[in-house]
Amino acid sequence: MSSKTEVIEKLRTAVLEFDVDRVRAVAEEAVHLDIDPVEAIEDGLSKGVRTIGDRFAAGEAFLTELVMAGEAMKAGVEVLRPIILQRKLQRKSTGIVVIGTVRGDIHDIGKNIVAVMLEAAGFEVGDLGVDVPPDRFVDKTKETNAQIVGMSALLTVTTPEQKIAMEALEKAGLRKNVKVAIGGAAVTPEWAREIGAEGYSDNAVDAVELFKKLVAS
Repeated sequence: MSSKTEVIEKLRTAVLEFDVDRVRAVAEEAVHLDIDPVEAIEDGLSKGVRTIGDRFAAGEAFLTELVMAGEAMKAGVEVLRPIILQRKLQRKSTGIVVIGTVRGDIHDIGKNIVAVMLEAAGFEVGDLGVDVPPDRFVDKTKETNAQIVGMSALLTVTTPEQKIAMEALEKAGLRKNVKVAIGGAAVTPEWAREIGAEGYSDNAVDAVELFKKLVAS
């Protein structure tokens, strides 16, 4: 029988090899061995995806490879997600979050990892998906009484949409009660400060800690 360390490494390797069936099988093994699903995602699946993401950023991998790694990760998350949600139901809600990739951007790998990690930490997450216009962020925030809105942008040309969406929240009278956190490959701490966002993170683990601090502040 495989150890926890071996299973997590197999998850990472399977993502690096874009092997969807293998990822699903190993994720099922992780469930059978009662391995912490959050650990399996962060130390196994998402590490594999981040490795491909780093290669892509360095010009050493193609966009298609980044997408395939994301699909492999999703296959594992689909297996592990019910366990995460089951454990979430046994815990008090940490906070309410609306999250999405901004208008004009269809990348969801990082956003999906953050959403799953937030759910694992007890947050109620309203995931709007990709290519989200400003009014959708506004409507979902009103609907859920969210405390935090998270906006992702992978492309430099779509980062201005984060500012536009923030202005929409302001116009709707929501900014006084809602904090905004931004992230994504194209986002920097300087940009977050420039547009007045309360938070910035470049990885899922730090994002969860950031959101906890924002809820508590």
